[in-house]
Amino acid sequence: MKIAIVCYPTFGGSGVVATELGIALAERGHEVHFITYKQPVRLDLLNNNIHFHEVNVPEYPLFRYQPYELALSSKLVDTIKLFGIELLHVHYAIPHAYAGYMAKKMLLEEGIYIPMITTLHGTDITLVGKHPFYKPAVTFSINKSDVVTSVSENLKQSTLNIFDIQKEIEVIPNFIDTTKYSTEYTDCQRSLMADDDERIVTHISNFRKVKHIPDVIHVFDRIQKEIPAKLIMVGEGPEKEMAEKLCDDLGIKSKVIFLGNSNEIDRILCFSDLFLLPSKSESFGLAALEAMINRVPVISSNTGGIPEVNKQGVSGFLADVGDVTEMASKALYVLKDDDILNEFKENAYEVASKFDILNILPLYEEVYEKAYKSRFKNSY
Repeated sequence: MKIAIVCYPTFGGSGVVATELGIALAERGHEVHFITYKQPVRLDLLNNNIHFHEVNVPEYPLFRYQPYELALSSKLVDTIKLFGIELLHVHYAIPHAYAGYMAKKMLLEEGIYIPMITTLHGTDITLVGKHPFYKPAVTFSINKSDVVTSVSENLKQSTLNIFDIQKEIEVIPNFIDTTKYSTEYTDCQRSLMADDDERIVTHISNFRKVKHIPDVIHVFDRIQKEIPAKLIMVGEGPEKEMAEKLCDDLGIKSKVIFLGNSNEIDRILCFSDLFLLPSKSESFGLAALEAMINRVPVISSNTGGIPEVNKQGVSGFLADVGDVTEMASKALYVLKDDDILNEFKENAYEVASKFDILNILPLYEEVYEKAYKSRFKNSY
């Protein structure tokens, strides 16, 4: 099947999932075309089954904000016609589903019907999408999709609660490619990050307010007061400067390493002992899943789709949002004893393995087939 994938090409979870899905589909023999404003960060190598088409937005002084969704819909029309694309899969409702629908309508004028799958990832629904300015367009775009999927049961319910949705929403969880992760590095170089007697705690995110970055630091502060430890902070975002100042104020600056964005997440996680994810909201918790597949237990907030990933008392522990005391207590329970830590490490890997892409990919292929068959109805 010839499939066009539209996504954000950044380090965010939706872009990572879309890219990994496209790569896996290409390996299964499908022809995959990525259409976005730059090459996705996880798309390191193009091959005969993977193609990238850049969306260029011409600068025009009349517009205060350049109309990316118009440029995207036009690019979709051109690419679908040129390569005979059979199916369109858009990740993130804004503006991709809206642009996808406009492309469908333009193509239909030429007698070309292209089915569209929309995958909902999180803040496109729970944050941006429910804003009164965008809510009508998001509702319209979702209802005009041929198939709608959500990355967690929690996000599905949130979508149904926020919007007047007439379409069925199918839950297909995020996934991990277990073949791409290994903790058996001979050059792990843990000694570059910490002393032999220190535990390594890690946090990876886009450093937005929703991630509760101060909670990460306060939890770690309590940890390091009882056991030798280092904190590795991976990512960039608006809360990073505040986080660095907080570490300085608490007198733990020398124990916290800020690495910025990285393409070597697995290498960082290979020497990590614990992962902190105290977010106010997470539609799924892909960062937690990546930690778990690297045998890193997770201390997280009990919110959104995280409990569908991090199993209480098995792969780690859950606590109420903002409960720094409970998170620190459970973190110390895991970290203080080698046997307990090793048990949680193995449990984390076992839980994460259930989300292997080989288990999830057939679910997407099923909805692709469903959407592809819908072209014969052509009810638009």
